[in-house]
Amino acid sequence: MKSKQEKLEEIIFKRTGMKREANESFEQFEARVKAKDNQIAERTLKNLNAAKQMYQYCVDNHFGNGMNEKWGIKHFKLIEQALQSDEEVLMCFIGLHNYVSMTKHDNNFAYAITNKRVIMAQQKVIGQVVQSVLLKNLNDITANSGITLGVITIDTIKEKFNVCVDIQSANNICEKVHEVLLSMEDSRTAQPQIQIQQTSSADEILKYKNLLDMGIITQDEFEQKKKQLLGL
Repeated sequence: MKSKQEKLEEIIFKRTGMKREANESFEQFEARVKAKDNQIAERTLKNLNAAKQMYQYCVDNHFGNGMNEKWGIKHFKLIEQALQSDEEVLMCFIGLHNYVSMTKHDNNFAYAITNKRVIMAQQKVIGQVVQSVLLKNLNDITANSGITLGVITIDTIKEKFNVCVDIQSANNICEKVHEVLLSMEDSRTAQPQIQIQQTSSADEILKYKNLLDMGIITQDEFEQKKKQLLGL
């Protein structure tokens, strides 16, 4: 009978194709698998600014797939072209735009949440639609689920956009959206604290420089204190 560890190794092999080396402990093997997973995740994130990768990301994570791959990539191509040089796609999805009912909507749009805004785009047979909402103008993104369908509501300070997807995708999208938005909020909250600490250190160095100029402390004492404040 196989041990729990052997069963886990089989599961990992089926998922990743990785095997434990003869001289490798199971803990080391797990760490190596985790490191590879992190590398794959980083590569996926870096490539998420490209249309094909955005579409595949939606399919892989059950964030909607639109009418078909060809049109899904066309919609995301508009988002790719709209991205600024310092803009990064953090997550994306596909769904029926301005949904009222299954017979009343604006067909499939591609959506992307970046570090700056929410971008919505649709490539038509003739023409295209690209619009965006700055994150500072975004109130919330919520999901309401029915029996088989779910509606993602993008609530902004000016209007609301209802996006229809299947129920599983609605839950997946909403969960990931909140994860991304909270992560960005945490980053913004942490930034002022870093600035305050840097300003405080600069003030302290200036104070000791004044003491040096006044002859109260020596040059060596000043240099030592400066290194201490800068963490050198």
